[in-house]
This record gives sequence, C-alpha cells and structure tokens, in this order.
Amino acid sequence: MKKIFLVAFFVLGAFTSQAQELKWYTDVKEAITVSNKENKPMLMFFTGSDWCGWCIRLQNEVLKTTEFQKWAKDNVVLVELDYPRRTPQTPEIKNQNNELQQAFGIQGFPTIYFTSAEAKDGKVNFKGLGQTGYVAGGPSAWLAVAEGIVHPKKS
Repeated sequence: MKKIFLVAFFVLGAFTSQAQELKWYTDVKEAITVSNKENKPMLMFFTGSDWCGWCIRLQNEVLKTTEFQKWAKDNVVLVELDYPRRTPQTPEIKNQNNELQQAFGIQGFPTIYFTSAEAKDGKVNFKGLGQTGYVAGGPSAWLAVAEGIVHPKKS
C-alpha cells in the first residue's frame, strides 16, 4: 500500500511541477525586460478572471493545456492583465492594467495581444504584432491563429 501511495505521489508531483513551469508575469516592466532578453514577443492576456465566462473557457480549453504550455515556453513571454470584480489587487497593478487597457484600446474580454516593447527615456513603446481572443476548437485551433501572428509567413 505504501508503494502505491509513493508512486502516485511522485507521478502527481511530476504533473504539478510541469504545470508550474510557465510563468505568467503581472508586472509589465518585468515582462518587457524578459521579452527583450529572450528575444520573444509578449502574449498579453487581458482577462476578467473571476467573472468573464469566455475568459475562463479560454483558460480551461487552451491556456491550461500541455500543447499551449509547450508552445508558449518556446515562443512567448506570458503577461496576465486581470480585471477581477471580486479578487483584490494592489493599486499599482490596477493602475498598470487600466493604463494598458486604454493604451491597447481593449473593449472586450478575453483579448490576447501579441507585442514586443522597448523602454526608452522612461517611456515604453509597444510594437503590436496582432491580437485574438477565444477561438473555438481547442488548443490546436487557437495555436494555429497564434502561430500565424507570432511567426507570419513571408510572401
């Protein structure tokens, strides 16, 4: 019985450590630094995590899947910009997220914006690559759209 428990414990531990490998930044300045250092665009996820049904659906159907995790690890720096109704946030995060919502003209949730950025003279300049939201069809359909934005085919 102890052996079964130990094996189950290690198997579960392996799954949780794999799921925790992805880092979602909430501080955009930190994400920009990492993005430039790793030479990867940022995937900015504008979400209402505790009230937006489509956001929750996108999380469960795509963003929490192993297919997405593998792709994201190699291709983007993840940034979560949350606009919760019940979950408390620091004033700094609230202000940052509101400024970014206005800067990107985000009017609906979920919106995923792919961008690169550079900071010069205390100002941040974003270079938009494209955007998407919820895409029906699970991770493969969503990743096909994302891949087309992050790695567009040259004509």
